[in-house]
Amino acid sequence: MHEMSLAEDLLALVEQAANAQGFRRVREINLEIGALAEVEIEALAFCLESVLKGSLAEGARVNFTAVPGEGWCLECAAKVPIAALYAPCPRCGGYQVQATSGFEMRVKDLLVE
Repeated sequence: MHEMSLAEDLLALVEQAANAQGFRRVREINLEIGALAEVEIEALAFCLESVLKGSLAEGARVNFTAVPGEGWCLECAAKVPIAALYAPCPRCGGYQVQATSGFEMRVKDLLVE
């Protein structure tokens, strides 16, 4: 389960930001998770609940925004939505689709005090 290490890395990022910017408490964390990032949001939420205990982000509300997968189809020369890697192009059915977005997992912003 790599979601636990992702949760730990997220806490490290929040603590680094707190040290750099001088805030003492995090009330809300807004995350963007790409559809192709292979992150189980429910598992990540569970891991975050555990990892954030005792930290400056304990009790913080964590919001997840899904970022859809997109690709470029080489056969029909179009930008297309994709739900999974190696899926066929939804326009032409071809399999020469290069994924261009949907891999991200990033902290969009924090609400702090």
